[in-house]
Amino acid sequence: MNFIDTHCHIYSEEFSADAGEEIERASNVGVSKLVLPAIDSQSHTQMLELAKQHPCCYPLMGLHPTSVNSTYRSELLLVERLLSQEKVYGIGEVGIDLYWSDEYKSEQLEAFDSQIQLSLKHGLPIVVHSRDAFREIEDVLKAYKGKPLFGVFHAFTGDYDTFKAIQALGDFAVGIGGIVTFKNSGLAEVVEQIPLDRIVLETDSPYLAPTPHRGKRNIPSYIPLVAARVAQAKGVSVEDVASQTTAIATNIFKI
Repeated sequence: MNFIDTHCHIYSEEFSADAGEEIERASNVGVSKLVLPAIDSQSHTQMLELAKQHPCCYPLMGLHPTSVNSTYRSELLLVERLLSQEKVYGIGEVGIDLYWSDEYKSEQLEAFDSQIQLSLKHGLPIVVHSRDAFREIEDVLKAYKGKPLFGVFHAFTGDYDTFKAIQALGDFAVGIGGIVTFKNSGLAEVVEQIPLDRIVLETDSPYLAPTPHRGKRNIPSYIPLVAARVAQAKGVSVEDVASQTTAIATNIFKI
């Protein structure tokens, strides 16, 4: 079986001592490709260098909403510059996060809108981070109705109505990660209703490790655990999940 982890921060400081080992460990269980979403200027260099060292890693470029503050315009200029200098496979992760604070809500809205425009300009997929902000994200994306927007809604935990609303906003898959394995999350019941060709797998390493590793550092080699729970929810084989999610991820990111 062949899997793609469509969202992992394997370049973060949590992996400073063993990123290479974890990439190899993932490969040994069939996770052959890793998509690396960007955060901000504090980690772009590490991400891009790791991707150059490991051809199985595919970097994205963008400014994470929780990194948006008074310096966001200079951060966005850096994103644009790196887009012209480096080979990247998408714009992300970007979006709106009002969970921690709404202090920079207007700046987050502007940064998100600017990066949607970058995705359209470069013909790249967009990876959307949405936390306590789906209404705001929906409002921004509705302004681009009819435009060729495509990509992934990362860390999807919504209900089926939310999934249907996402489908109306563009050609979007949803990223399913470790939360689907949590006993009381309710996500598996929603996944049961979502077409398999609208799902990609992700870990969000080092965060949100699946059961039975919940609370520990998440790693890309846990993707098969996510796939197994998706397969159970859908009533299909893990091989079917691997095949279809890999195909959609390959199509989205052109990897």
